[in-house]
Amino acid sequence: MSMISTAEFKVGALVVSIGALIALMSLQVSDDPAFLGRTKQAWFYLDNANGLTNGSAIRSAGIPVGSIKDIKLKDGKAMVLISVKSDVNLTESASVEMRANGILGDKYIEVYTGKSGDKELSDRGQIIIVNKGGALDDVMSQVSEITGSLKEVTKNLNEAITNDGTNKHILGRIVRNIEKLTADVAQMTSENKAEVREIVKQVHGITKTLDESLNDNSEEGFKKVWKRSLVKIDKTLANLEDITNKINKGEGTIGKLISDEKTADDVAATIDGISGLIDTANKVTTGVDFNGYYLNDVGATKSTVGIQIQPGLDRYYYLGIVTDPAGVVERTLTSTTTNGTTTTNLDETKTFKSKTKFTALYAKNIYDFTLKGGLIENTGGVGFEYLPFGKRLVASIEAYDFEKLQLRTSLTYRMRYGFYFTAGYNDILDKRDARTVYGGAGIFLTNDDLKLLLTKSPF
Repeated sequence: MSMISTAEFKVGALVVSIGALIALMSLQVSDDPAFLGRTKQAWFYLDNANGLTNGSAIRSAGIPVGSIKDIKLKDGKAMVLISVKSDVNLTESASVEMRANGILGDKYIEVYTGKSGDKELSDRGQIIIVNKGGALDDVMSQVSEITGSLKEVTKNLNEAITNDGTNKHILGRIVRNIEKLTADVAQMTSENKAEVREIVKQVHGITKTLDESLNDNSEEGFKKVWKRSLVKIDKTLANLEDITNKINKGEGTIGKLISDEKTADDVAATIDGISGLIDTANKVTTGVDFNGYYLNDVGATKSTVGIQIQPGLDRYYYLGIVTDPAGVVERTLTSTTTNGTTTTNLDETKTFKSKTKFTALYAKNIYDFTLKGGLIENTGGVGFEYLPFGKRLVASIEAYDFEKLQLRTSLTYRMRYGFYFTAGYNDILDKRDARTVYGGAGIFLTNDDLKLLLTKSPF
């Protein structure tokens, strides 16, 4: 009887086969790809190894390449020993990162092999670079900190908007100041509705006049004059291009002069002088002025839009458009005829008609005084200003329209940010039946103010 055919041999062979099958299946489901294979080891420090255990997976690019062999405490930190397959080329620039394996708290180590050209990490060498991963407990810690901060902000906000806490917090003081400001604005607009409405009406009239001028389609209108000017500019640019081409080629007198070195030195000296002139031009200050003031006896608002160009501290030029509600004054006398005799009653009616006027002045500053002259509201005139307190308070008198001499005095107080208030007496001699006191306000913006507004504009 053969030994192979015996029952004992068959049972033994079956047990060996089952054991081999179990071992093969264990290798298939193992998290350690280096199991029964050649490996190399490395280690690193972690501040917190919570969620890691011996045998936890080591992955690279999401692929299992090894496992954790040992975790122990050293110098207050977790020293982690890992084993990876020998074909994983770890370099001295290699790094590791602890990552979450799910929401239940399990962790694994993601290893980055480092730059390909760096020196290879020795067996059982230390991985220096340890990246902080986005573990769930880190996220929860950050959420807890944010919640605490929001709680503190809510507490401060609640204290700031209560009566007792308003003055304790800067936010509360800002809210109170805004409340006072809106109340003052509401009161001011409600008390001066008629004046505000009249100012808006005058501004509308000025813009309407400008719109009509810009959209004038007649032969002498702005549009056609501008088109003709563009044609002339194009021709001029073409001539300039032709001239510069000849100069570049050395043709003509100017071209020959430029090719001469001595002439080039002279031109350089001339350019230095021109640069000085340009620097002076860059110091020119431009201002835009808008004001409106109420003529008491006329019962209407006079408004002005002007531009002031100041090339130096001692002089300036002023151009303005004025809408004068008392520009034309008509009288109506009541007359009656009885038995061939005409009797003129003393009752009269004044009618004020608005008129657009223009002002163009040259002014010279001398210490605290300013003398100005030129065109004042369509007629020749002169003026005198006195600035006693650092240009914040200005007292002035103007004389113009010498046929029916107009005298006007004013007192202006300049505030911050270009705002100012003005008051005075118009047509003092009552030559045009428009004598009245007036008062109003305005704003004067320099080119620096306009640059600031344009840079802050959302458009």
